[in-house]
Amino acid sequence: CSAISLRMSEVRIPMHIVKGQEARLECHFDLEGEALYSVKWYKDGSEFFRYVPRDQPPVQLFNLPGVSVEMLNSTPSQVILKSVSLASTGRYRCEVSAEAPSFQTVSDHGDMTIVALPEDGPRISGGRPRYQIGDIVSVNCTSGRSKPAAQLMWFINGEQANSSFLRGPETVYTGREGLETSILGLEFRVTPKHFHRGDMKLKCLATIATVYWKSNEESVEGDKPQKAPVLESRESVAPSNTRADRVQANGG
Repeated sequence: CSAISLRMSEVRIPMHIVKGQEARLECHFDLEGEALYSVKWYKDGSEFFRYVPRDQPPVQLFNLPGVSVEMLNSTPSQVILKSVSLASTGRYRCEVSAEAPSFQTVSDHGDMTIVALPEDGPRISGGRPRYQIGDIVSVNCTSGRSKPAAQLMWFINGEQANSSFLRGPETVYTGREGLETSILGLEFRVTPKHFHRGDMKLKCLATIATVYWKSNEESVEGDKPQKAPVLESRESVAPSNTRADRVQANGG
């Protein structure tokens, strides 16, 4: 028989799946005229699914934490995992073997990460309602608890913040499942270009791979129109009092 007969054409493992969803693991092979002996699936080196056409029944499952096979829709070329959990994260390998006389075996793998989505979007803290030119803006963006931690990005008036303004990121682990919170600080001195029509918009964006995308934006005012209200009140209140006091004192 020829040396290369059995061929693995493609193993398709989703890179990111949201916790609670189902995952489809695909294993496409070309027997090239060989007879199939078995298809086996492993997670992190431990077997959890075996298909041997000549056995009765042909499918055998092995218990593994985080792996729950949906028997009805699983075939030699695809295995469906139902309701994945954080324990389902790992390396999945498909191994295909041909019958005698060649007993050839081919295998390939892929890594899958289960994502626990944050319950709330990113929070911005430490900001003031208004800033003047020369003030220091020092704010934090904190993502909701997730697995893996969200990636954070800061934008000033819609443009990504200069990396020299960033502080962090820092990751905090919490709870039994080890959910992760990211914190990214933003610190810079206010210049006139930071105000668009008297406003400055600070936005924080949190993303996890291709499955999560949420942002939060705060708008702060520049202190430009301060002259009018502040001076007006000072003049109308303070000086009139002192003038009245002065008159009374002289008269008395």
